[in-house]
This record gives sequence, structure tokens and C-alpha cells, in this order.
Amino acid sequence: MNNANYLNEIISLSTLPREHYQKYYEASIHDKITCAHCGEAVRLYLGIKRVPHFYHAYKESDTNCEEFCHTLIPNTAPKLEEETVEKNGFRLPKSRAVTLEREQPLTSWRSSETIKIAAPFQDKKKESSQLYGISLDKEQLKAVTKTEGSLLVLAGAGSGKTRVLTTRTLYMIEEKQIAPESLLLVTFTTKAAREMQNRISANHRQYGQNLVSGTFHSIFYKILLHHNREQWAGENLIKWDWQKEQYLKSACSEFGIDEKDFAFDQALQQIGLWKNQLQHYTNIKAANEWEKSVLTLYKYYEEKKEANRKFDFDDMLIKCYELLLHNESLLKAYQERFRYFLIDEFQDINPVQYNLIKLLSDHTKNLCVVGDDDQAIYSFRGSEPEFILNFKHDYPQAEIVNLSENYRSDHAIVTAANEVIKKNRNRFLKKMAAQSNSEQLPTFFFPFDEEEEATVIVTDMKERIRDGSQPDDFAILYRTNSAGRAIFERLIASNIPFAIEYDQALFYERKIVRSLLSYLRLSINPDDVHAMGDLLRALFIKQAALNDLKAFTILHDCTMIEALLKLEDLKSFQLTKLKKIVPKIKTLKNLKPLEAISTIEKELGFHDFLKKQGNEGNTIEKGSDDINDLKVVAKKFSTVHELLEHADHITATQKALKKDRTHKTGVQLMTIHRSKGLEFENVYIIGAVDGSIPHDFSLDSHRKGDSNHLEEERRLLYVAMTRAKRNLMISVPLERRGKNAVISRFIRSFLTEKIRPRK
Repeated sequence: MNNANYLNEIISLSTLPREHYQKYYEASIHDKITCAHCGEAVRLYLGIKRVPHFYHAYKESDTNCEEFCHTLIPNTAPKLEEETVEKNGFRLPKSRAVTLEREQPLTSWRSSETIKIAAPFQDKKKESSQLYGISLDKEQLKAVTKTEGSLLVLAGAGSGKTRVLTTRTLYMIEEKQIAPESLLLVTFTTKAAREMQNRISANHRQYGQNLVSGTFHSIFYKILLHHNREQWAGENLIKWDWQKEQYLKSACSEFGIDEKDFAFDQALQQIGLWKNQLQHYTNIKAANEWEKSVLTLYKYYEEKKEANRKFDFDDMLIKCYELLLHNESLLKAYQERFRYFLIDEFQDINPVQYNLIKLLSDHTKNLCVVGDDDQAIYSFRGSEPEFILNFKHDYPQAEIVNLSENYRSDHAIVTAANEVIKKNRNRFLKKMAAQSNSEQLPTFFFPFDEEEEATVIVTDMKERIRDGSQPDDFAILYRTNSAGRAIFERLIASNIPFAIEYDQALFYERKIVRSLLSYLRLSINPDDVHAMGDLLRALFIKQAALNDLKAFTILHDCTMIEALLKLEDLKSFQLTKLKKIVPKIKTLKNLKPLEAISTIEKELGFHDFLKKQGNEGNTIEKGSDDINDLKVVAKKFSTVHELLEHADHITATQKALKKDRTHKTGVQLMTIHRSKGLEFENVYIIGAVDGSIPHDFSLDSHRKGDSNHLEEERRLLYVAMTRAKRNLMISVPLERRGKNAVISRFIRSFLTEKIRPRK
């Protein structure tokens, strides 16, 4: 049905503004929308496979109802709320939908589109050989049996890289009689190292016990620990970023750096980048004033760390490299121990890692590196794809084996991914070929915004689960953690089991979001101690004032909000500001949530806090982005109380999930970076618009003449697409963070028409 009854008015999907679909969807799941013919509750369908429509919630579709409702004439301006409130003697609507002003509201639904694949599937099964019960194609066998000298294995997505590494190790030990202890197998994750060990130990337990394998950090930290256990004991390790921040913050006053106006997270990232590039602070020339400040903190951090006999994770590799570089006898001893080297994920190697391996393997040059330049996505950690691209230059005698058969994904997915990645210029020329095919084609779908995006994905998953899929078959991938907020919230409301990354930040606990919500919390409860602590931070008042406020509430019999005006030692401009803010805070609870947020931002000085404390220098997740994400949430609610209740419920649920480490099964929610190396039957990629994929910072760099970041963003999309085995769904929202979105430049060529920004 296209028409239904809401609050005694007829609404029609043919005239309903698109931004209202989610609002009516949520009204329908609470049985607030009914059939105009029989009066029974109806639901609004929002999914990928079919166009939106109303359907009966508790009975089968009725032809009489459909025919009757089809003839109805809708009201031109249906209201979204029926409640009213008394104000200044007038009865006014309690809530009104807040939308962006447009000359003409968008009403049409854009149906999903499949990617048209021009090249037909060539069903050419690769000839295979059996080695130790493992099936290998011709190129895989070549990579396994080429054991002497330098070898670059270009292992494309789904090409059986782990199979090759495992079989190669067994072949070297059994066929070539190479001692397991002379092999060094380096992976990038503990999970990959464990998988390799398990595969080898399954039938050859003695090999797994003698083989040295692990991540760069685990292997080279053990070397440091072996030679100086006291200095490198675990209790001396600086594990967390907040510990590093304490070092940097302690230096701010000494060097005249305004702690309130400095992005410490970005500074730590820059310091880590310099260290992994083997750039000592004495050899760096700052490019701008910000880098000059970071360089000062870098020097201070290293000196203080050394004075306190502390070390961080970066030091594990740097100090081991320096140890071997300056101790010839020790280097020779390890070279005599290790004669063959296998390096996984070589495209993600950084300078210190590369130099370590080059140093250790220089005597034999028996170096096998496996990787895919099209999956180099960790430049923010210091990784440089140039090492894999220039491998032949550094090792002229090296042989290159290209694993170009994809055993994971269907032909249509592989072909579409090839079309995306071929636009990159800085890469090896190659093309993956699929070994399987089905009738399924990659699909684009076009939700209105993040909220509707989450709704249509959950609907689609429910339909597929009803058809036989399991929750474990699904993954939802996003560019940054904050982009997963809406889908997380929708899954909580569903009965679909799901899993999240344990270290994923809680959206409503993020510094900017917490600070802004503190105004709203104090509006409802002016004695909320925790909210007052967040408010003091936003007002640039020291936390020590919290105890004074508690005392004032007793001495003067007032609320904590009122006690703000009684604080002593305030500067005149602070007192003036508080006299304006305190009365305003009391009124926020009477405003619509979106209006209240706007008031806090523009009238209560939150914009100043955002500039100084919002990490606006962070190129990935800015404080202003958090506010815009919160505004998207706020549009759903009629009252401030409802918004806060929602935030508390979501936060409590997420904390429980993070605490419950056994909660690992179900739909997987993760960033694209975290999905690397994994595969799923069904993959949804959300937010395929400029500013998300590719990220804003890469577009800024591109406009300034640097396309390296843009190419990495394209590689990110390639990685995301090739996680899918059978079904790939890509979301192209019409709005992102409350603004018109433009389809990602990476996928425009696939669509029959371009999505143009609406004015």
C-alpha cells in the first residue's frame, strides 16, 4: 500500500518528503500508523530489494484494504506529532520535524541498482598440484618451491596467500631439509602468526615448536628482552596513549604551548610516524608552526622517557635495530641463526621494519616477501608501499610471482574491484580473475541518511536470514568508528546477534559529545555531578572547582548550576559568560533536541571549546564531526529527555558488550582497516560518498597536489569490496552529517546516472 493513516490524517509515500521516511518507519514499528480501511496496524517497509510500502503488521495483505487505500487523497502536510504544549497562553505543537530548508522537498525513492559486468565469466579451472595434501595452482606452486634467493610474491585478494606461506614452510623443512629454527616467519598480526603455527603444527608438531614466527614486535622485543631483561621488563612499557599524553602535557607550560588548544592525539600519531620512519628529532625540519611544537614535544618525550627508563611499542623495533646495527658480533650471531626469511603483508612494512629485515637477511638474501600493493592501507602507521613497489630495485636478482586467481569472491565482485583499483597510478599492473561465479551482482542502494541507511541494512539482513543465511555470514564495514554509530544502535533494537571491536570508542562517551550533552543533562538535573564535571571542562574551569560547587549548594541552598555564579577567583570575562549561560541552561530542556544543540553551539560558547579542545587538528575524526553526528541522532527525538535516555541506553549496552568478551559471534561491525584479511558471505559498505570514502583529509591533500592519500583511500575501498564472497552491497546516502552528499568518485562510473547535490 502506498497510503496509510497517521493521527487521523492520510499520508502518502508519493508525496512524503524523503527525510521523513525514517520518522514514519519508527512510528509504524510502535503501531502508530494504521490501515485507513480496516484500522489495523501497518508497518512501513524500508529495505534494499523492494520500494517502500505499507503492509499489515499482524495479518496477511488484504486486497480490499489495498484497493481502498489506493483511492485515498493524502493530506498535503501531514503532521509528525500530535502532542501540544501550553506556552505564554497559547497551545503550540510540542514538536515539529526539523529538516533542512529546500526549495523543493525530495520525495522520490531511488531503487537499488546492480553493477553491470561487461566481461563474461570465463570458466577456466586452474590446473592444480597436490603437495602435503594441499592443492596449489601453477603460480602458487612456483611461489612454494622457489626457496633460494629473493622472491616477491604478489598475492592479490583471495589468492590463497596463507596457503602458500604454510606450504612453502613445510616444503623448505621437509623437501629441502632446512632446519625449522633457521627460518624466521614474520606476520603483521598475532592472529595470522597463530594461524600459521596451527596449520604447520596440525601434522608436524615438532616443526611448529621449533619455528620462530610472530609479529615484528613480538619477535624483536624478545631479542631485546633476552639481552637486557631489566631494562626491557614489561613494567617499563608505556602501553596507552593517555600515558603518552601525560608526558606531552607536562611539557606544555614549560614550552609555552597552550594545552587547551592542542591536538595531542594527532601529535602522538606524528611522533610515532617520525619514529617508525627512523627520523630522530635532531634531524627533522618542521614544516610549519604546529610541527615545530610537536617536534619540541617529541624531544621532551624521548628525553623524559629515557630518564625514567621507560619505553613504548615503537622503541621495541627501533632499539632492536640500533642494537644489531652497532653490535657486529651480535648481528653475526643472529645471521648465523636465521638464514631464511618469510615476510607476510610486505606492502604494510615501514622503514624501521624494512631495515631490520634487510640487516638480518643481508648475508644470504634468502628473502621471500608476500604482499599486495593494492592493499597497502596503513600509511598513518608509517607504512610505505614504495618498499614493495621498489623491491626489484633493491634486490635486482629477485624473482616475481603473481598470484592473480581469486578463490574467495564471485566474478562480478572481482571484476568490479578491478575496475575501482585500476584507476590508481602508483601500482603494479595486474588484474585478478575469479574462480567462481553466481547470478548475484554487486548492488548500490540509496538511503536518505545514516539513520535510514542503518534501517534498510537491518531489513535486508533479516530477509536474508529468513532465507537461510546466518548472522555470522554478514559484515558491515565503515571508514571510521564513528560512522558505525547508527547501525550499532539499530542492531541493538533488533534481535540479530552482532559483535563489535572491543576497543571501539563509545560515541556518547566521546569528549565532545559528552561535553555537549552535559548542558542538556544539567538542564534536566541541575545537580548532576558527573555532567557538571564535563561542563567545567567545556567552560575552561578547573576541575577543582567541583568541590567548591558542592559546598556552595549546601551553604547557599542552591543547585550546582546556580552555584557556578558564586565561584571565586573567576576572571571578569568568565563571570560575564556564566551570567549569560546559567539562565540559558535552565531553558534547554524545553527546546527540541536539535534546537537545544544549536543553542549550545552558537549562544553558549561551545564553538570556542570546540576550536580549542575538539581535536580539529585531527585529520581523521574532528570534534565538529561529532557534533554533526549528534545532530543526526537528535532529529529523531521530540524532547531532550528522550535523547538523553537514548544515549544512556546505548552507552550502557555497548559497555556491557565490550565487557562480555565472549560476545564474538553474529554480524561483524568493524572499520575497513580491521576487516583486512577477513572474508564474509555478505558485506555491506556504508557511506560511499565523498568525505567518507574517500575521507575529507585525502580530498584536501589531493586539492593541494598530493594524490598519495587519495590512492590509499581507493585501496581501502578495494580491500572492503574484496572481503565479500557472494553478496556485496554498497550504500550511497543522499545526506551525510546533515548535508547533501556526493557519490564517491571511486564508484560513479558504475551508476546509470550521477547523484547531483540538491540545493
